[in-house]
Amino acid sequence: MSTKTVSESNAPIIEDHAQLIDYFASGEKPKDRWRIGTEHEKFVYRTEDWRAPSYDEPGGIRDLLNALTEFGWKPVEEGGKVIALSGPDGTVSLEPAGQLELSGAPLDNIHQTCGEADRHLQQVKAVGEKLGLGFLGLGMWPDKAREDLPIMPKGRYGIMLNHMPRVGSLGLDMMLRTCTIQVNLDYASEADMAKKFRVGLALQPLATALFANSPFTEKKPNGYLSYRSHIWSDTDPARTGMLPFVFEDGFGYERYAEYALDVPMYFVYRDGKYIDAAGLSFRDFLKGRLPVLEGELPTMDDWADHLSTAFPEVRLKTFLEMRGADGGPWNRICALPALWVGLLYDQGALDAAWDLVKNWSMDEREALRNAVPKLALDAPLPGGGKLRDIAGEVLDIANAGLTARARLNASGDNETGFLDPLREIVRTGKVPAEQLLAKFEGAWDGNVCGIYGETKF
Repeated sequence: MSTKTVSESNAPIIEDHAQLIDYFASGEKPKDRWRIGTEHEKFVYRTEDWRAPSYDEPGGIRDLLNALTEFGWKPVEEGGKVIALSGPDGTVSLEPAGQLELSGAPLDNIHQTCGEADRHLQQVKAVGEKLGLGFLGLGMWPDKAREDLPIMPKGRYGIMLNHMPRVGSLGLDMMLRTCTIQVNLDYASEADMAKKFRVGLALQPLATALFANSPFTEKKPNGYLSYRSHIWSDTDPARTGMLPFVFEDGFGYERYAEYALDVPMYFVYRDGKYIDAAGLSFRDFLKGRLPVLEGELPTMDDWADHLSTAFPEVRLKTFLEMRGADGGPWNRICALPALWVGLLYDQGALDAAWDLVKNWSMDEREALRNAVPKLALDAPLPGGGKLRDIAGEVLDIANAGLTARARLNASGDNETGFLDPLREIVRTGKVPAEQLLAKFEGAWDGNVCGIYGETKF
């Protein structure tokens, strides 16, 4: 989730509805300036007892952040507490229960993305060895109950933790017990954004299936392969889902703005503090009628903050966010951007991907998304068959897109090799969660704690 790293005091006030639309248009970039932003979260645990460390305890999350400054990261404070770090590789931040996230810098190619991820993981592992901390690459805590987990000292999280139970039964699990990998991508125009958005939404269930990595809850199989994805189905229907309007004729910036205006607010950020506005209307805010700031008009930073509180499967800011993947190991941190860059950053690949999904009905798209958390690649495909039947074809399209990009490393390799972990999943027919379940029933003898040796970084 977003972490503020700069002051918002000079942000312009929103005086015209057109400013909301212009915000999305400001993200347009020519193709030669398209970049890749990769975000990945990991669980932090005590190596001596697998406990999730609190913020303040010796060797806990605060000490982890402070120790990372040895690598040149600069601390970001809220209320006098370090809650994030900034540096050339982006931002290191905290999810609500201490999950550690790298929001990477915008980079030209996936070779750079993998280098960035490797630097980060080497840094946190070096610090972890000193502090007795380890890091797990999974989509959900396999053994922790909500009450086992600490809460980080970030104002927005307190507001969200209070509000979540009012609107869904699983929102607290989303905040406290899940991790994801996410890719942020650029667009050239409103039409380009719309096509990428549609392909991203339609194929997001495939990404969820290929990265499904959350089959355990509180030490037992939970009946799902991506329980993290299932959690979103009962978090808050006003701000989640597949967004049917994206597939309607005429979809563009204005239609997404109208959707975002209908998403209830969480907070307003003023003078370094988060003001609880949970459930209130941004439309009222535009009229100066927000009860917690009566008579005050929002700024463009308020709009940017508000957009960060919508959680659909694909999200629009000044870039597009692909949000369907569970957390996982290093090679899948590199594989997710390879998948989406291959599909969306080459026109031939984008056209081919759209041709594959354009005739699906909205009911079929919703049914696929709803089936994937349990069935992954065995989810029924629109028109017959199973999702696995198109997985290889989609990877071939992504491969062609990456080949056409021709971004080479020093050894002359292009980016297609980063798809190899996904090709192996398709070849074996087993998604990561199925592999973990097989080990739970076999080598681990029903003890989920074997996962600490299997999925640690």
